[in-house]
Amino acid sequence: MAGIIDDLKQTFKQGNIVVRLIYINVAVFVMGILLSVVLGLFNINVGHILRDLYLPADLLQLLRRPWTIITYMFMHAGIWHLLGNMLWLFWFGRLFLYFFSSKHLRGLYVVGGLLGGLCYILAYNLFPVFRGQLYSATLVGASASVLAVAIATAVREPDYKINLMFVGPVKLKFFALFIVLFDVLYVGSDNAGGHLAHLGGALAGWWFVKGLGKGYDITHWANVCMDSVARLFSKHERKRKPKMKVHVNNTANGRKADYAYNAQKKERTDEIDRILEKLKKSGYSSLSEEEKRKLFEASKR
Repeated sequence: MAGIIDDLKQTFKQGNIVVRLIYINVAVFVMGILLSVVLGLFNINVGHILRDLYLPADLLQLLRRPWTIITYMFMHAGIWHLLGNMLWLFWFGRLFLYFFSSKHLRGLYVVGGLLGGLCYILAYNLFPVFRGQLYSATLVGASASVLAVAIATAVREPDYKINLMFVGPVKLKFFALFIVLFDVLYVGSDNAGGHLAHLGGALAGWWFVKGLGKGYDITHWANVCMDSVARLFSKHERKRKPKMKVHVNNTANGRKADYAYNAQKKERTDEIDRILEKLKKSGYSSLSEEEKRKLFEASKR
């Protein structure tokens, strides 16, 4: 058992941001199930405990549980709910990393979830049709966050084609349009809250790409906050940093090794810059398989 846990830890550490987000969502779901089983043995209902992590539509309940604006986007109502969201995150997350950085994806996951949650809360408090459900309605799931990633990818590269089962190749712009229209048309359904949150996530994805084009990044503040929290809990940051030791390599072999390393590094950087410039001018479809591979490997560094 310890070996399995060690392997999972190692995979998490070595994985990119998509893998890490999937691991976090699955871990939260599994812990919820384990908690239900353990407390169920003592006839304790865990439902009210987990419900305190769901996002309430009622503003007074939200004031009592403000953390839910974050926790809800890592919770899921069932295994199929989790599986669907994680498959979308895997597919579109990997594609997203061809065009943007890991930090962009991490930040957009949070910003998309926040904007989706805000749209849900505003709609339930503004529109009379939801008044009867206001005090009991809660939102749960990573759908808004995942849709933000998917829409951002479609806005960045609208003509990129994906293969859909029973349909064939479809351009991302048409796929994204279908998803948004579907959510708009089903706002009045039983899952109105979910569709409203999806629209908020879609708005975040569009805003992110358009903002980058104008020189500002809507995910910057979220990444700054997450980095600050990570430093607080980092063991390495709490320890006193050792004094830096400088070793001077005066040998000819050492100088040659440094020169070769720097030359190779510059060559890799120049190659990535060339590919990015080609991507900017001609689009993703113009890249060769080798160029796509290099770009994908560079995005993981």
